[in-house]
Amino acid sequence: MDRLAALEAFVKVSETQSFSEAARRLRSSKSAVSRHIAALESDLGVRLFHRTTRSLTLTEAGRGYFERANRVLADLEDANRSVSQLQAAPRGRLRVNAPMSFGFLHLAPALTDFLARYPEVEVDVTLNDRFVDLVDEGFDVAVRIGSLVDSSSIARKLAIVRRVVCASPAYLKARGVPQTPDDLKGHDCLCNTNISQTREWRFVTAEGKPWPVTVAGRLTANNGDTLKVAALRGFGFVHLPTFIVGEELKAGTLVSVLDPFIDQDMTLNAVYPHARHLTPKVRAFVDFLSQRFGPEPYWDPVG
Repeated sequence: MDRLAALEAFVKVSETQSFSEAARRLRSSKSAVSRHIAALESDLGVRLFHRTTRSLTLTEAGRGYFERANRVLADLEDANRSVSQLQAAPRGRLRVNAPMSFGFLHLAPALTDFLARYPEVEVDVTLNDRFVDLVDEGFDVAVRIGSLVDSSSIARKLAIVRRVVCASPAYLKARGVPQTPDDLKGHDCLCNTNISQTREWRFVTAEGKPWPVTVAGRLTANNGDTLKVAALRGFGFVHLPTFIVGEELKAGTLVSVLDPFIDQDMTLNAVYPHARHLTPKVRAFVDFLSQRFGPEPYWDPVG
């Protein structure tokens, strides 16, 4: 018995309640459809249809089998489409969301290279620092920093996001270099209001135990680049990822401190909604980001 042909015949007969109509839609003969159903019933050992001269209806066993058979055929069709799409050229409009600082500093320069590589793709980028619902707001993919908390999405890790506490050489010369996280209590600290615990900076002990420190300073902002400018001008310490301050660390205009006490547990992720398969444009974009930013980020001074 050709089980796939038998399943297709069974589903079409179930949907149309007619052997003749099922045969027409399958471009087959009524006798061939009847043979498939008979072979399927014989193999299963159950009757799938109640047959009278005027009607054709599913039995209780037939109704349960129809749901499963229909799902099997749908999954098979989806698998075939997925394989076909792997060979398709990326095309169409791609909606992307990303955090403001990372998007401006690193994603924006990358986008022109992506567009040059895939001329049939259009990109629509939204930069903001709020959490967006990809499905409700119509985004194909988001670049996010941290851990995946939305179970309705899939995340692909692109790179480690390394964080540092740093200040200008002039500030360190005038105020001294802290030796432990608690020493920051005597310093000016520039705080990011996008962080839930704005004035609590998280560190760890040598044994890996949490070591939170409450800091204070005259300037807070909801943007890391703003805080970086203040740090460069000697107004205190900032706690920022190296994708914001990497160039300054390499140039020596900012100097990191307390590195052994910082738990490097954050990642850069490409996040996209659950789907049976990725469209070529999303797959191409995520692969491009992975190659561009990982596994050793170019902005990291210790990469």
